[in-house]
Amino acid sequence: MKNTIDMRYFSPIVLQVVPTHNFEVYAYMNDGYVHFFDVKPLLKQGTVFEPLEDIDTFKSTITVMNETVAWDLGGNRDVTKCIDLDPHILFESAVVKDPLEKSCKKTSIGGGSFGKRANEQTRMV
Repeated sequence: MKNTIDMRYFSPIVLQVVPTHNFEVYAYMNDGYVHFFDVKPLLKQGTVFEPLEDIDTFKSTITVMNETVAWDLGGNRDVTKCIDLDPHILFESAVVKDPLEKSCKKTSIGGGSFGKRANEQTRMV
């Protein structure tokens, strides 16, 4: 499914992120694909990821910063104080079908639900 990309000339960048209710993320990347990453193995006591063990924090602070998936725990978009994932790790994760594609097809322009759903579930640059 993936195109062959010459990594000498390519730097993976996350353009959009959608969190799940199960500590996973869908990362929309500049290779044109959606990559799926399970964050659960990183959520351990005593690590930098410990604050993300709360699902509300995990979902409400997720965003795109530093051109990757990040959690803005302070809420002030300070790139030096966020928790982020290496975009190369995300790029190497599984390529999946766009989880929002199904909901987009069901929604007509002017129907209102797409805009609401997008605002609730996605964080864009």
